[in-house]
Amino acid sequence: MKSLEELKAIRDKARERIAVREESGEDGIRIVVGMATCGIAAGARPVLNEFVEEVNRRGLQGVSVTQTGCIGICQYEPVVEVFEPGKEKVTYVKMTPEKVAQIVTEHIVNGRPVQEYTIGSYQK
Repeated sequence: MKSLEELKAIRDKARERIAVREESGEDGIRIVVGMATCGIAAGARPVLNEFVEEVNRRGLQGVSVTQTGCIGICQYEPVVEVFEPGKEKVTYVKMTPEKVAQIVTEHIVNGRPVQEYTIGSYQK
């Protein structure tokens, strides 16, 4: 059995993760991960978790990480959409946890979408 202190630490960590996932606002950046059956089967859960962890690690304010159902482009799963106020949405496809840090650094922090991971780079 865990000590009361260990359980409190686990609770606090879970609350931090939930806060990042539920943080919202009209003026913030939203990172939305497709978590329908096809997305989950393609590996969306580790991608979602890595976005939450990366935003937490960096202490980014005004950034929310959420999930949604089917985005409708199953052949490109896992799919992540980034919504920034006043800009067009950016859709990242074939996402992996390894790509998350680069997207957070380049797109979320520096405002430059990573074109090579977007849907436009996969269409023929």
